[in-house]
Amino acid sequence: MSTTLRHDWQSDEVLEILKQPFSDLIFEAQSVHRQHFPPNQIQVSTLLSIKTGGCPEDCGYCPQSAHFDTGVKSGELMKPELVRAAAENAKQAGASRFCMGAAWRSPRDSELESVCDAIGEVKALGLETCATLGMLTADQAERLKAAGLDYYNHNIDTSAGFYKSIISTRTYDDRLETISHVQAAGMRVCCGGIVGMGESREDRAEMLRTLANLSRHPESVPINMLVQVAGTRLDGTTPMDPFEFVRTIAVARILMPNSFVRLSAGREGMCDELQALCFLAGANSIFSGEKLLTTPNADADDDEELLRRLGIKPIEMAASEVDTPSMTA
Repeated sequence: MSTTLRHDWQSDEVLEILKQPFSDLIFEAQSVHRQHFPPNQIQVSTLLSIKTGGCPEDCGYCPQSAHFDTGVKSGELMKPELVRAAAENAKQAGASRFCMGAAWRSPRDSELESVCDAIGEVKALGLETCATLGMLTADQAERLKAAGLDYYNHNIDTSAGFYKSIISTRTYDDRLETISHVQAAGMRVCCGGIVGMGESREDRAEMLRTLANLSRHPESVPINMLVQVAGTRLDGTTPMDPFEFVRTIAVARILMPNSFVRLSAGREGMCDELQALCFLAGANSIFSGEKLLTTPNADADDDEELLRRLGIKPIEMAASEVDTPSMTA
């Protein structure tokens, strides 16, 4: 079994990995995981919505889209001092990274200035910083880097072929362009997708292949299970087979062995046993806190108890995350 970093995966290769017998797939993923990461440690992040609702995009899964009536109201951008207060609470709760999300298609320069101030406040607490603000220009990516932003999140969501079934207000290439700007600016990339939106197994394989074939693997790869929200276009979608979700986690680990694979949205609806399978398949990052932007998240006390039962400990500080050496080095 080779764990050489590759950026030239073919569709049939990824699909063959994804559809192999479940126990073989999990064994391979866990073996790769142990070569690159301590087996019983997990990175914990907290996500805060610093500007909620009113987004002009029509992403079919999103309760913050202005195209859907979900009860989410458009709010103002939080002031930097309020963001800092929330980050202080997150740090006390055990988070090592603080993520800030704004419901924008792309930020205006005046808005970006306030976000940069908030980044400085969070950095002063000794936390890693992450932001998801929509599409960025090259100049905006440079400004965020100069402000001290460590990670930028911009998911590709799904495969290029299925993408148009979910979103019409921006293209797949738009997303890839923002990722390119972020990498060129020298920031780390947090980029993954959402599964359970009605896509096929082939679509999931293609999504993972696209991520693994980027010029640099995303340092964080969030795998989200669709959280169905009343009023959105995807409400009522047939739920995904849980084992297929675990398979997706496992293939992400195999294709991107140095990346943190995050068990992300949807955990509040997962039993402990399913989450444990995801950790076994190579997931080694979670969000902690009562909300993921506007949707519920798993209870922090429940997370602490589950990790205790599994013998998994949070990484106290993740500042050296990107420099984590291979366990075989």
